[in-house]
Amino acid sequence: MQIREMNLKELDVIYEVLSQLRVDLTFKEFDDLIYDMRHMEYKMIGLFQREKLITYAGVAVQTNFYHKRHLYIYDLVTDSAFRSQGFANEMMEYLEVYAKTAMCENIVLSSGLQREEAHKFYEKNGFVKKSYVFQKNL
Repeated sequence: MQIREMNLKELDVIYEVLSQLRVDLTFKEFDDLIYDMRHMEYKMIGLFQREKLITYAGVAVQTNFYHKRHLYIYDLVTDSAFRSQGFANEMMEYLEVYAKTAMCENIVLSSGLQREEAHKFYEKNGFVKKSYVFQKNL
């Protein structure tokens, strides 16, 4: 098993796994957005087994008044064929070390209302529900 930062040449591989979480995201949208996200230092991190991407995390180190310096997890998904085998736990352990190395005070993420299994996973990994996210479509 290997965990490493991925690059723009691997977008096809990333999309294959990420689209299992972001089901409404087309490859064209993904391709366009990933370039827009460069300014925020969005990092694409993959957990590989025998050169196959198993778990993907999209993260960025950010700073704000509420969370101070923190690692924000935008995307965390394990390929459906490999779920419940501990790969997401391995990625979460890696991200915790990554955040500490980047001198972050917290790891923060937002999760959809209907993702109860994901919520159990996050709570089992030490996350607590801290707030609600509100959205207004324009």
